[in-house]
Parts: sequence; C-alpha cells; structure tokens
Amino acid sequence: MSARHGGDTAIAEIRRHGVDTMFTLSGGHVFPLYDGGVGEDGARTADGADPRIVDVRHEQTAVFAAEATARLTRRTGLAVLTAGPGVTNGVSGITTAWFNGSPVVVLGGRAPLGRWGSGALQELDQPPILAPVTKLATTAGGPDTLADDVARAFATAAAPHRGPVFLDVHMDHLFGPAGRDGARRPAEPPERPADPDALARIAGLLKAARRPVLVLGSDVWMDGAEEAARAFAEELRLPVVANGQGRGVLPAGHELLVTRARGTAFGDADLVIVAGTPLDFRLGYGSFGDGTAKVVHLADAPSALAAHVRPAAAAAGDLSLVFAGLAAACAKAGVSPAAHAPWRDGLRDATCAAIAEDVDLLTSDADPVHPLRVYGELSKLLDDDAVVIGDGGDFVSYAGRYVEPRRPGGWLDPGPYGCLGTGLGYAIAARLARPSAQVVLLLGDGAAGLSLMDADSLVRHGLPVVMIVGNNGSWGLEKHPMRMLYGYDVAADLQPHCRYDEVVRALGGAGELVTRPDEVGPALRRAFDSGVPYLVNVATDPEVSYPRRTTGV
Repeated sequence: MSARHGGDTAIAEIRRHGVDTMFTLSGGHVFPLYDGGVGEDGARTADGADPRIVDVRHEQTAVFAAEATARLTRRTGLAVLTAGPGVTNGVSGITTAWFNGSPVVVLGGRAPLGRWGSGALQELDQPPILAPVTKLATTAGGPDTLADDVARAFATAAAPHRGPVFLDVHMDHLFGPAGRDGARRPAEPPERPADPDALARIAGLLKAARRPVLVLGSDVWMDGAEEAARAFAEELRLPVVANGQGRGVLPAGHELLVTRARGTAFGDADLVIVAGTPLDFRLGYGSFGDGTAKVVHLADAPSALAAHVRPAAAAAGDLSLVFAGLAAACAKAGVSPAAHAPWRDGLRDATCAAIAEDVDLLTSDADPVHPLRVYGELSKLLDDDAVVIGDGGDFVSYAGRYVEPRRPGGWLDPGPYGCLGTGLGYAIAARLARPSAQVVLLLGDGAAGLSLMDADSLVRHGLPVVMIVGNNGSWGLEKHPMRMLYGYDVAADLQPHCRYDEVVRALGGAGELVTRPDEVGPALRRAFDSGVPYLVNVATDPEVSYPRRTTGV
C-alpha cells in the first residue's frame, strides 16, 4: 500500500516506544500493522527500522514470546493478534503476563465498525473477555485517537505494578486513512519513593529478629533493583531465598543464598521479608512455620501489596529506593548482623549438606535414566550468562531446585499461573533478546505437546535453541499424586519413548533419543555445538517423581 493508513499511525507510535519485535500469526484484520512495518516491496525498511516481524504457529506462542521479551529486557513486549480466534487463542498468554506482572501490549484486530452488529467475520466484542486479566482492555476510538490509544496502552503496561494491556482496533480504522501521529515522546515515569515511617518500622522488626529471612522475587529483577537488593542482603548479612526471576540476584554458591534450605528457613524463621513477589501459594499464603513468624511485604506499587493477610509491616515504591532506604533505616536503628549470625551459619550448613546429598543422584548411573542425571550433566555445560527456561511439571520441578543461575535475568518459568505451553514462545524471545547467550529449554513430555510445533518458528527464523525433553511417558505431576490419593491413576499416561526429537528433525531442526545415562552428556554437547534448534529426548525413569508435599485437593 502506498497511501498512509491507520496501521502506519499505530506502527509510528510503537516505534516511538522503542519496541524492536512484533510477535504475531498472520491474519487479515491486522494486515496494515504488518504493512506499516515493512517497505513497499514487503521487506524490512531500508534503514532496518523496527519492529521486526516474527510470525509463529499459534497465537499463544506470540503472546508468550512478547511476555518473555518483557521479562528478559525489562521493556514492554508486543504481540499482534488477528480478530476472534486469534485473540481468544492468546488468552492464556495474556493471563500468564497478568500473574507475572509482565508489561505486554497486545494489539488485536476487530471486525469493521461499519458492519458492526451485522455478523461480519469473527465479529466479537473482545475487551470484556480480557478485562479481568489486564490492566486495561479497550477498543481504539478511531483514526484520530489511534496514536494516543497506543501510547496509553504502552504507558499503562509499563507503569508499576506492571501488566498486560489489550487494545483492539476496528478493521476499517486500520485500513482507512491515517489519523494524526502522536506528538509527544513517552513521559518519564514519576519517582516512587517509599514511606520512611514504614521503612523505620521494618528496621525495628529486623533489630528485634534473631532468625530473619529475605525472599527475593521476580519484581526485584523487573524493577531494576537487583544490585540494591544484593547490597542490602550483604550489608545486613541476611539469609536469602530466591523466587522466580529473583533467582540469580545472589549467584549460585553465594554464602547468603539458602534456597536449598528453604524448608528450614521458612519453618523456623521469626521474621520473613518478602520482596517483589506476592504472598501466594508458593509462600504459604504469607504464613510461615507455625504462623508466628512476623511477615514484611515489599512491593513495587501499593496495588501489589498483599490484601488477604495483614503483614507486620509493608512498604511500596521503587524497589531500589526501598532497599537503599531500608539499609539506611537499619543503620540508624543500630541493626547488627551479629544478632542473627548463629541462625545464618546454621542455614548455610544446611544448604551445604543438601548440596552434598545431591551428588550421587546428579551422577547416577541408574538405568532407566534418573532425571537428576540430566541436570548433573547440564550444569557442567552452562555458561554464566545462559538463559534457562522451564516448561513442564514433574521433570521441570527438578530444575527449580537444581539449576541455580549465576546472573539475574537468566531464568524463565510460567510463574504462579502455572500455564504449560510457554516454552517455545519463551525460547524464541530469549534467543532474540540474548543473541550471544546459551538458551536452554527444559520440557516435560506433556508440555512438549502444547507448543512443540513452534520448533518450526525457530527453524524459519534461524534461532538455535537447545531443547531437552524429560520423557517419562506420563503427566507425572498428576500421575503420582493421584496414585497416592486413590491407589490408581487415569488420564495420566502418554506414549512411552515418543519421538519428539523426530518431530523437530521433520521441522528442519535436529535431535536424538537418549536411553542410557552415559549418553546424556555427549548428546547435550552435540546440541550446544550444533548451531540449530536441537532436541535431546531423554527417556527418564517413569517411576521416579519429584518429591513434594501433599497440600490437599
């Protein structure tokens, strides 16, 4: 198209917000957004102007890729979905971004306004579907408001507490003549200082504590507070348990990192400071030990503070300022790290003991392959800046325990919504965001069935990723608990030794099946050296399950 149209207006505003990639699956309702991002010959513009268009095989993958882009780069991700089923296929990805606090803008196609109500193709009022799982879900007002509508979407998604925004645009507004362009640069975000009185209360709680624990969650990374958090932990000599993308803020092997002694830490603590993550099921809903431990909640915005429990103290604001202010308040209050030295040393000893106990299983010669042998071999090959992605249940549960990042921003999992199928979208985004880093995708064989077709997208876009499937022929996270509860299991079996590697090979990548423990290490080395999307399909012992507590049905 030669004349400027609504798609050009939207793309101009998208570029103004620094977006470098559009994730999508082709659909006629949003053609002008593609046309606005390429030259007249259908190629990228001569100056290579962004956004790059990355098309995938399922809309959920497009949204998951946009969400992972946001989580890895700490900039707003973009997905473009065609109308109707294109949008509804993206709902799980949008909901995952909502639970993870990921800044994502999803632009949706919409049936033409001029035909609205007459039964046009894929005519559906989409914003009400997305309203419960977005910060904002709305329809663009028209050509003359489109630039402002897109700008509002990006500003809303990026403002703490971050989250997804959905904006759909009538087809006739996208194809019609362009409206006015945005005239303003994105505004600088306002400062978010924490309440000094709240910080003083927290310092008082720390002074009285003898068994404190600091939990660092994903928003510590997303808010750019990883250096301030580490400095605070080291200055106060606080034992740290890492959660989500808080993993890596203290690198693997750090003397204060006691995640492996998490049970003892949470069970015996008298003060738990939770920073940058909700007090949800992963943290006992904010109750620790016998419920007598005092709890402090630190968040990036007041809306992210716990409402279902009343913590002993809470503070919200820019988490870098929160940690710096809290360190100053502790110094003023005379908080001494020596007061909890015996507790800290005991947790460190427990951590070292747990790590020592793992050695036999990480090097196990058991046949069938014990899942931990995979992680033992993988740990030898990971670089400090590797991005490791977990998408699965039983097999990937081990990763959360045995893969400890050496740098912040190197771990991705579905987060508290627990949606399987994130893996290939996350892997696509990771390879684009971190082009020189190793990207490893850990898949359960159940999760592989939800997104593996997008290995084709890796191949088409030239994105080498190492994929590892823990193939135990079952939905292990359900099979073993169901057996324990009922004495039997149903609807939990998959095809034993299913050749997921051959699926990737058929799609243009490479892979192999591994059935013996001594084959695992060499296969992983071939995968890393291949330079193509490569799947190592490891037949693991179906009777070995990740140890977990029963928390009820």
